[in-house]
Amino acid sequence: MTPGILPCQAIEALIAGGAIAADQPFDKDQVQPASIDLRLGTKAFRVRASFLPGQGRKVADRVKSVAMHTLDLTGDGEVLEKGCVYLVEVLERLKLPAGVSARANPKSSTGRVDVFVRLLTDHGEAFDDVASGYEGPLYLEIAPQTFSVLVRAGTRLNQLRLKTGEPPKLEVRSVGVDLTGKLAGYRARRHAGVIDLDREAACDPRDYWEALEARHGELLLDPGEFYILASKETVEIPVLQAAEMMPIDPAVGEFRVHYAGFFDPGFGVDEAHGAGSRGVLEVRSHTPFLLEDGQTVARLVYEPLTERPTRLYGEGGSHYQKQGLKLSKHFRAWD
Repeated sequence: MTPGILPCQAIEALIAGGAIAADQPFDKDQVQPASIDLRLGTKAFRVRASFLPGQGRKVADRVKSVAMHTLDLTGDGEVLEKGCVYLVEVLERLKLPAGVSARANPKSSTGRVDVFVRLLTDHGEAFDDVASGYEGPLYLEIAPQTFSVLVRAGTRLNQLRLKTGEPPKLEVRSVGVDLTGKLAGYRARRHAGVIDLDREAACDPRDYWEALEARHGELLLDPGEFYILASKETVEIPVLQAAEMMPIDPAVGEFRVHYAGFFDPGFGVDEAHGAGSRGVLEVRSHTPFLLEDGQTVARLVYEPLTERPTRLYGEGGSHYQKQGLKLSKHFRAWD
């Protein structure tokens, strides 16, 4: 098979064939144009440290040495406290065919509230990568950084992108930051309330964010603070491609951009008006850093799909299609 990212119909075929399975029925909107959302299971472990199982070891065995206590995610769920690390087995498990591998990334709404999420597999030696032909359970390491969050069984924090072979890199585009206009971005408030990750438009943004104005096209990033900014350029993902936003080389600046890096085919594509969408940038700096308008902060890497998806990003509605500078779906509009 030609190397490429699997579209939604191929993912649904894997579900039908048992390569992606779960004890509960899949949600109707769980499969995206080029990825599938993963759902939290019923139990979370508060762990004292992050870890990788490594070759020859299973996550369930390794967690025994680092677990501190267990949380029940059924019913109303539990609060995951900021500054703590948790491990949760997801509802989905894999039995991938030979030649099919996968990569995970947080969903956009997860990254925009500064929840650090990484995927683990049995015998895994790297986060977020699923080996070709992997058979076994999937786990999420969840580490809220700024806000404490409420989750429950079924909450969808990340997504899995499946591929055959090693798809070629079709294009690599630089992404700059937009620091023009009166509103340049948002800085998170450190002592805000809990965010329920399953509720939309439930939070007043002023209780969680401070609006920022860039002066003379510059913004000073304070170390350890979390910012929501927007790309200078519009982003459009062709219908036969998918993309991932990668952090910039540390040589350009000691900051991290974009926890949630997947862009599905059709993102930003408006056939009627030809207008793209801005990329939202989730930024944290490790040192005081003076960011300038238009400065390159990330790279967008495009890869081919194996075939055109039967549905595209934004069809049927989306929180982030045609977006500009925008907070996550959990917040009401900033009046």
